[in-house]
Parts: sequence; C-alpha cells; structure tokens
Amino acid sequence: MKELKQIQRILAFGDKWFYVKDLEQDYHSQYGYIKKEDLAKKSGIVKTNTGKELTIFTPSFIDSYRKIKRGPQIISLKDLGLIITQTGINRTSKVLDAGAGSGAVACMLGNLVKQVVTYEIRDDFAEIVSQNIKYLGLKNVLLKKKNIYEGIDEKNLDLIILDLPEPWNVPDIEKALKIGGFIVSYSPTVPQAMDFVNKISKNENFVHFKTVELIERDWEIIERKVRPMSRMIGHTGFLSFVRRVK
Repeated sequence: MKELKQIQRILAFGDKWFYVKDLEQDYHSQYGYIKKEDLAKKSGIVKTNTGKELTIFTPSFIDSYRKIKRGPQIISLKDLGLIITQTGINRTSKVLDAGAGSGAVACMLGNLVKQVVTYEIRDDFAEIVSQNIKYLGLKNVLLKKKNIYEGIDEKNLDLIILDLPEPWNVPDIEKALKIGGFIVSYSPTVPQAMDFVNKISKNENFVHFKTVELIERDWEIIERKVRPMSRMIGHTGFLSFVRRVK
C-alpha cells in the first residue's frame, strides 16, 4: 500500500484549496506554478508565474485528517461532533473504538483524549488504520487485532464506541467501563438500533438516554440570495447514547 505523504502547506485561492506535500519542487496548478522557494513560507501571500496571488499557510490537524486513507465507510464529522459533545470526553479520557474500519474515529479522538484503543479483525482494514495513525503522528492510539465479541481487555474506560453489525452481543461490557462512563452505538439501520437499545435497557447497570439521527444541510449565501443547497448529507446512521450508572 502506497504510504501517505504529510501535507506541508495549503494554498488557497477563493474557495479552492491546494495541498502541497513536497517542498522540494515547484507546485503547479491551473493558476500557474509557485516556486519552491516561495513554498518555504509558513504563511502569507505567494504569487504564481502568471501573477495570481494565493494565500499560503501551514495545515492544522483537521486538514491532514481530511486526507486520510478511506477503506470502509467512516463515521461522518457531524456524528463525531455529537459523540464528543454528548460524552464530554477530554484530554484525560480513555476510549475504546470497535471496529476500527478506516480508523477515522480513533484518529479524530486521538487528537483530543489521553488514549484510544481501537479493535479491528480484518487485516486489510487494519493496514489502513495503521497507516492513518502513522500519517497523523498519533502516539496515543493503539491498534489491536481483536474481536470485541470475545471480550474487552481494557478497564476503567470513559467511552466505548461500537460501530458493529451486532453491538448488543458485546459481552460483559460494563466490566470495561467506569461508572459514569458512556457507550455510543453507531448503527446504519433501524433494526440494529432497536436491538441494541432493547438489549442494553434490560441491564440495570445502564441507562439509555438518547438515540438520534443528524441531518446536515448547507446553505448558499450570496448577498441577499440565500437558499438551501440542493444536496445535503442525509442519513448516515443512528447514534444511541447509553451511560453506566451502577
């Protein structure tokens, strides 16, 4: 698998963005080329050989995150944002993510929390996850080749995220989660969400407090011409939030 190259600079021209990965050669675009000497700037304005002015700046984590390798479908940013805000995870939190898929959840949370452990059973997916962790330079994300249906190794977790076909079949989940900790189940279909909530609600150690679906719709704003965009991010999945209370 071809190794990902880090983004070194971002060039912006209006609403168009260009990602520069090699500072040792000139960068070419439809607006002309920018000399490698100018790419050494960490911020400011640079000119192409045709006279176009582009803004140059150093990428942040989110810029690099948007360029990670994709294998299986990832949990969207809109859903990740709700997971973060509803559970209140922070720099002291320990999180388990299963299954890893492309590693998008583990990598995003790895930029925010103390430690993330992510389980994946497929070798091809695990290779993508491993490369994304390395690409983003995350030292606090640990990938394990493990089937969560056989149990959880970790203890005293603040959050467990289940992106699985049968999240209700994870055994002894309360033993891995601290009292007050959260479980978030991400399910693309109604029957999966129903089966998870119905099963977890029978366990007196847990309280299910919310299942939601987020719809994201962008708007076009040009002076007083304001209207919703014709395309939107509709259904991605159902998020079921559960908290351990005993």
